[in-house]
Amino acid sequence: MTALVSVLHVIAVVLVFLGTLPLLVAALQFLLVGFERFRKLYDDTPLTLPRTAILIPAWNEAPVLGPSVERLLSLHYPADRLRVFVIDDASDDDTPAVLRTLRAHHPDRVVHLRREHGGQGKAHTLNHGLRHVLGDDWAQAVLIMDADVVFDRDALWRMARHLHDPEVGAVTAYIKEGSGDNGNYLNRYIAVEYVTSQAAARRAQNVLGAMACLAGGAQLHSRANLTTIGGQIDTTTLAEDTVTTFETQLAGRRVVFDGRATVLAEEPGDLAGLWRQRLRWARGNLQVTGRYRDIWFRGRSARGHDHRLGSWLFGLIWFSLLLTPPLLVACSGSLIFLYFTDAPRAWDAFHLLWVINLVSYLLVALIGAIVDWPTTRRCWLETLFFPGAVSCFFLLYTGFPGLIGRLIGNLGLLGGNATEHPAMLIAYVWLALSMPLAWIAKCLVGTRLRWLAPVLVFLTGYGALLAACAVAAFFAELRKADMTWQKTEKTGKVIAP
Repeated sequence: MTALVSVLHVIAVVLVFLGTLPLLVAALQFLLVGFERFRKLYDDTPLTLPRTAILIPAWNEAPVLGPSVERLLSLHYPADRLRVFVIDDASDDDTPAVLRTLRAHHPDRVVHLRREHGGQGKAHTLNHGLRHVLGDDWAQAVLIMDADVVFDRDALWRMARHLHDPEVGAVTAYIKEGSGDNGNYLNRYIAVEYVTSQAAARRAQNVLGAMACLAGGAQLHSRANLTTIGGQIDTTTLAEDTVTTFETQLAGRRVVFDGRATVLAEEPGDLAGLWRQRLRWARGNLQVTGRYRDIWFRGRSARGHDHRLGSWLFGLIWFSLLLTPPLLVACSGSLIFLYFTDAPRAWDAFHLLWVINLVSYLLVALIGAIVDWPTTRRCWLETLFFPGAVSCFFLLYTGFPGLIGRLIGNLGLLGGNATEHPAMLIAYVWLALSMPLAWIAKCLVGTRLRWLAPVLVFLTGYGALLAACAVAAFFAELRKADMTWQKTEKTGKVIAP
């Protein structure tokens, strides 16, 4: 029995440290950011300005469509090489009227493509536009975007220059949360998330030569690439952008992220809207994982073409995010087991766990500040409390154990042997508990207790909210829930600089 318990202790300790895997992989990924300069993506790139058709899927986008199209037509790009195609997905608001005005002002540059029977989702709408655009030979490149996205005036030519290389099939830009001073705490959390998940992570993926996803609101394709992958967008999943990204690379072409090409987008300003958006994304990622199960960790020759989607590091990045919820649950469960069977070992494992988390957190925050200091400065509070106030307390204790320990002792919170105190159970279970608490925050929206939702998010952390959404996505896939494509409601609060 003693030998069995010892084996279980070893397994429990291993599971505790597996809980650090997502942050460790993030730190490893971010360490690659500095090597992007050696890929020479921006050096000596000839200015390439292909004839570009811009596709904008639009369903009831009247509040944002006019300014967005006007901004596109004022980009630093030759007017005779740019046409805007708005695919009106049977809108029943003022979208058709807005388009009539735009066409009257720009008769040769704005095209209105109307679908009388819509509601099938973004991919079907885009395919309607692609059939039209690829039906003649004018377009040499196609930019797919969303109606609310506001491009920096230099963004398109910065993206287009990469298509000079025939090995590059698609280019994506850095989409920034664009509400600025018009946003709330949730918009600022999203802004911080985009600094790490786009500005930093996609630079690292440039180094790896394997891109996880083209940003849905700003992806530029060469005509040859679209033709090679079938001339249409996938309609069988909720992650059409990711499928397009994978198919491009599996067909032998590269996908490039240009961090100097920036665009602003309106993101959800309430938990209900964010939950709907991220549930769709998380379900899409699960679908993609199953769809490409034959390439994971299989090397560069999976499916017969040279690519890096099958590299061990890219697979580790993908699955560390996908498996975050079960890893957190296993970590908490192991700490609780150790608490009841070997309290000192539980404490040692817990402390070392947060040492690793502290180092990883500081590294991620530092590199995020380097790649996008203006956003980090504007969202400094959300950057600081991104892991949640409770987790920040553990991080603080890890960095200053003597000071915080004396404070706890003076307050009488942990008397006697701290490692065996019942209050430690709360600390050990927190990683798993934070996810249901974040889910409760979402459920409070629309109730009389809605004021409590931001408090819970502040306590549990934005990451716990995304992890809870990932759990919900897993069960939605398990029960084969309807794949309804629910777009984010736009209000036009993005203001172009």
